[in-house]
Amino acid sequence: MSNNPQPEDLRICDNCGKPGARLRYVSRSYGKGDQLLVIENVPIISCPSCGESYLTAQTLHVIEQIKRERQRLATTRPVAVAEFAAAA
Repeated sequence: MSNNPQPEDLRICDNCGKPGARLRYVSRSYGKGDQLLVIENVPIISCPSCGESYLTAQTLHVIEQIKRERQRLATTRPVAVAEFAAAA
């Protein structure tokens, strides 16, 4: 994925109303321990003017659907986990 946003990736920020907000894709985690679910490629809107990042209602709806159907949709992968306090 290119770091240069395409015109279709730029939009008006719902928070501050200024143009230039862009669509980005991130990973989000939900739960912890053996209930941890990581969802990759979650679309977020990020605004350089006000600094806010937010999820659309449609994205939130899909996240809830993935969480409900995690047994069918998720695959299990090993993941390294570090605690922030241990690094300080």
